[in-house]
Amino acid sequence: MNDYILETENLGLRYGAFAALGSVDLKIKRGSIHTVIGPNGAGKTTLFHCLTGERKPSSGSIQFAGHDVTHQAPHKRVAVGMSRSFQITSLFQNLSVRENLRLAAQGRDGLAALAFWYSENHRRQHSDKADEVIERIKLGAVADTYAGELSHGQQRVLEVGMALCSSPQMLLLDEPTSGMGVDDIPVMTQLISELGQDHTVMLIEHNMKLVMSISDRITVMHQGNILIEGEPEVVSGDERVKKAYLGESGS
Repeated sequence: MNDYILETENLGLRYGAFAALGSVDLKIKRGSIHTVIGPNGAGKTTLFHCLTGERKPSSGSIQFAGHDVTHQAPHKRVAVGMSRSFQITSLFQNLSVRENLRLAAQGRDGLAALAFWYSENHRRQHSDKADEVIERIKLGAVADTYAGELSHGQQRVLEVGMALCSSPQMLLLDEPTSGMGVDDIPVMTQLISELGQDHTVMLIEHNMKLVMSISDRITVMHQGNILIEGEPEVVSGDERVKKAYLGESGS
């Protein structure tokens, strides 16, 4: 089996003369936590969009778990084991935590999820998956609470849970701590660290304390290209990174 679950080669996305992504060669090792950092406009979210099928690249290729997914639709990528959470919270606000997760589990079936003739046993599988994930993300105390009534931190955790419901090989998390208060960030940090024991996790994140504490490998992007990539110690010690992203002290 290939050590790398995801590989891109010369991945680029252009809008006319503007290169949102230049030529990105990326390798994500199975079972690792791999973080992408960089300033606004560096191409991080554009890279995620291309990897998950939200955008069609102008050039290059994407290999995931032995499949060429370069031109596959997002739901096809979910079917082969890729799942994503978004920077902006997108939950069913008037449904409970459990129902949000059950629907996320059902969504893995694609259009078949709409089939009214599903057996009760098949539907129970979705409910069982929801209960399994509730325990995993430690939201059992609010399982029957409407998503809209949760704290922002709990909503972010629920979103990660919804991504888990498709039983992915790889989780892509777009700024999972976005908008979180300082008290909620350790909860998310612990969750991502635990998920990294069973899944490959790739995330975009601005919180450098979190990034340096849980990442196996870090990719720094700048103007649509990779500036440097390596282990946290290597990246935090790079003068260009310290000056541009971490401050002169590297903290």
